[in-house]
Amino acid sequence: MTYYLENEQCRVGLNAHGAELSSFVRKDLANLEYIWPADPAFWNRHAPVLFPIVGRLPQDEYTHQGSRYSLSQHGFARDQEFRVQQHSGTAVAFELHATEESKTRFPFDFVLRITYRLAGAQLTVGWEVENPGHEEMLFSIGAHPAFRCPLVEGESFEDYDFVFDQPTTAERYLLDGGLLTGQSEPLLQHQQVLPLSYELFAQDALVLKHFDFSHLTLRSRRSGRAVRVRFDGFPYLGLWTKGPGAPFVCIEPWQGIASSTTGSPELADKEGILTLRPGQQFSTSYSITVE
Repeated sequence: MTYYLENEQCRVGLNAHGAELSSFVRKDLANLEYIWPADPAFWNRHAPVLFPIVGRLPQDEYTHQGSRYSLSQHGFARDQEFRVQQHSGTAVAFELHATEESKTRFPFDFVLRITYRLAGAQLTVGWEVENPGHEEMLFSIGAHPAFRCPLVEGESFEDYDFVFDQPTTAERYLLDGGLLTGQSEPLLQHQQVLPLSYELFAQDALVLKHFDFSHLTLRSRRSGRAVRVRFDGFPYLGLWTKGPGAPFVCIEPWQGIASSTTGSPELADKEGILTLRPGQQFSTSYSITVE
């Protein structure tokens, strides 16, 4: 089922399946749609929530307390039906609980709450993870919103830039089959603008770690139309498109990251894993502003 948030400027669509953002329209800009429509010809998702892991595990497996578990890339929350706890004209709250089935893949009790709040042209996405169990819980969580690129008819993918909030020096961490290789290469050298091209993504996603910027804007050099994602305090970021000709790009703030090709299979050893004691909660948020 799809739930809608609306104000004078914008209309937002959210699916209970996966608690996924499926539409973000600027009504005052001739109903311009910013979210990728999940065309299966390229990629059949809009903006999945990545939980309880971000990225891939070696052989899609991990170990915990002597047992081995299978868990596919980005976890299972994106394919679950969330319960709606609250819905108003400008806010909605979704909730997902552990089940006996989920514990066959992820042996922890959890409550995952995802809230969306619309104010003007900004949508704030809140995450809260609670450990109601009796042992420490290990997890990661991440965002994967895909934005139409180009946004305006007659423009091309190459008409767009990533614009950082300040001049930035950063490396990209390389992937092989969705796993970190341990290698990196320079991406930005005191630059504020990174022009888009499909060649940027020829080696898979751009993965950044422990950067010093807090928001990133996808902006057209021709029309000026843009979408800004703000992610204060997030340690990892992914930038991705499916491949040559795919008319979208993802800006992905992550609290977690893919495993390495040579890393330990122990979940507790996975880079970016967060720990919650029994009764403890983790909360964070990011925002999307459409311009």
